[in-house]
Amino acid sequence: MDTALFTSMLEEKGISLSPAQLNQFETYYRLLVEWNEKMNLTAITEKPEVYLKHFYDSISAAFYFDFSKEYSICDVGAGAGFPSIPLKICFPQLKISIVDSLQKRITFLHELSKELQLENVTFYHDRAETFGQKGDIRESFDIVMARAVARMSVLSELCLPLVKVDGAFIAMKAASVAEELEDGKKAIATLGGKLKDVHHFLLPIESSDRNIVIIEKKKTTPKKYPRKPGTPNRSPIK
Repeated sequence: MDTALFTSMLEEKGISLSPAQLNQFETYYRLLVEWNEKMNLTAITEKPEVYLKHFYDSISAAFYFDFSKEYSICDVGAGAGFPSIPLKICFPQLKISIVDSLQKRITFLHELSKELQLENVTFYHDRAETFGQKGDIRESFDIVMARAVARMSVLSELCLPLVKVDGAFIAMKAASVAEELEDGKKAIATLGGKLKDVHHFLLPIESSDRNIVIIEKKKTTPKKYPRKPGTPNRSPIK
């Protein structure tokens, strides 16, 4: 996916990028590749692949959810900033918080944010399990997002405690999402969520499966969740 195709395919979805925004994506790509030589941020470094599998893929959540408001968004396990930084470039009014357990990645994201001149972006070096138990953070976000971090039964416990009641948890998944949702039904309900929509589409060019799972937060999450670091992964809610 070259930049012309990237721009035109987003236009088709109603997302128009200014020259300044396109320049931000170019800078993002350059920094990603530079920093990737020093630390492992991504296995994907070819420009057309980055634009398709990282930038376009991250923005695809906006094809099914309206990000035009001043939402506060928490991105759990964002790694090199996906999906929240591409969304922030497209929708500058968003307030973004990123939590990641690796300090090196947080250092990269600080530098990236400075270079891109992003405002209202905050980074937290923390585990999602401990982050979700912090009184001023817990249930404070309009939207919590995660892209390919863990199975739904685990991911729900990392993300739903951070969503305010009437907010949304958006999980960006590849194939096999039906099975994951079946396994995660109990976890989603226990944590106060309710499945609203699953949007399936094929990533352009390579036609690989993608799913945007939207879960509404209907009730307060019980205080015991999220459990201690590592516990959700070891023994998911069944």
